[in-house]
Amino acid sequence: MISDLSLEFLRVVEQAAIGAGHTMGQGDRHKSDKAAVEAMRRTLDTLAIDGTIVIGEGERDEAPMLYIGEKVGKANTDAANKTNATLKVDIAVDPLEGTNLCVTGDPNALAVLAASEEGGLLHAPDLYMDKLVVGRDAKHAVFLDAPVSHNLRGIAKALERRVEDLVICVLDRPRHERLIADIRSTGARIRLIADGDLSAGIAAAVAGSGIHAVMGIGGAPEGVLTAAAMRCLNGEIFARLVVNTPEHEARCRAMGITDMKRIYTASDLASSDSLIFAATGVTDGDLLKGVRFFGDGMRTSSVVMQTNPQRIRFIDTIHLHPNRDFRVRF
Repeated sequence: MISDLSLEFLRVVEQAAIGAGHTMGQGDRHKSDKAAVEAMRRTLDTLAIDGTIVIGEGERDEAPMLYIGEKVGKANTDAANKTNATLKVDIAVDPLEGTNLCVTGDPNALAVLAASEEGGLLHAPDLYMDKLVVGRDAKHAVFLDAPVSHNLRGIAKALERRVEDLVICVLDRPRHERLIADIRSTGARIRLIADGDLSAGIAAAVAGSGIHAVMGIGGAPEGVLTAAAMRCLNGEIFARLVVNTPEHEARCRAMGITDMKRIYTASDLASSDSLIFAATGVTDGDLLKGVRFFGDGMRTSSVVMQTNPQRIRFIDTIHLHPNRDFRVRF
C-alpha cells in the first residue's frame, strides 16, 4: 500500500528542505535548486519502490531538476531489489517551490512531493496553467471562465461574508494586471505574492488561514501538486493548460493530452484513490516554519497528507547530528 510510505516521503521532503535551507539568503538560485534536487534524488533512491517522476521541475527555467520520466527508488539503483521493490509509484515533485523566496530569505519556500499508485497523476508538460483554487465551502460556487466578480460573489456567499472581506492571492506578474484590476473593482482585498502559488493554494483550503482563493496563471507542475493537496484537504482547483504555440501543443500531444481547452479539476489532475502529499518548510511561512539550524542539528516543520486513509499530520522533527553530546531544544 502506498499509504505505508507516507513517513518515507516525509523524509524525502525533509532532506530536500534541509539541503535548500543551507543556501537560504545567499542569492544563488542555481545553488539552492541544486541542493534541494540532489538531496531529494538521493533520499528517493533509498526507498523500496519502483518510482517514476511524472511531474518534474526545472525544465522551463533551465534549472537543476528531477526530470519527467526519471526513474527513482531502490528498484532502479540496486539490481538485487529490482524484483523485491514491486510497488510502482508515480511521483510529482518540486524540490524547491519558491526558489526566489529561498535565495532572498522571504516566506513560504517549500520542498514538496506528491505520490500515487501508477497512473494516478496527470503527466502534464512543464507549461503554464490558468488556475482557480478554493476551499471546501466554495468549490461549487465558482467557474474558471466566469467573470471575476461572479466568482467572488459566489465565494463570499459560500463563506457567509462580504466580498470586501475576501483575500485573494495572485502572483505579482505583468500578465495579471487585468485580473488584479478586476479583483480590486469588486472591493475584495489582494495579497500579491512574488513566488510560490502552491503554498497559497494549500492555505486557501485551510479554514482560518486568512486566504480565500488563488487566481491567475502559474506553473502546471505546481497545479498537479496543488491538486493532490486539494484531494487531501477537500478543496478544489480548476485549471487549464496555457497552450499558445505549436510547440506547446506538440509537447502536450507527446504526453497524451489532446484537448487543449479542457478544464481540469483536482480529481482529473490527481485521480488516484490513494494519494500522498508531503511538504516541508524551507523558510518560515503561513502554515509551516522554515528549517532552523543549531549546533546539535536542525529542526523541520512539515505537513503529510493522504487520502487512504484520510489523514493530515503536521510534524515537527529534530534531526540530531550523530555522536554529539546533544541537548533537545524547544
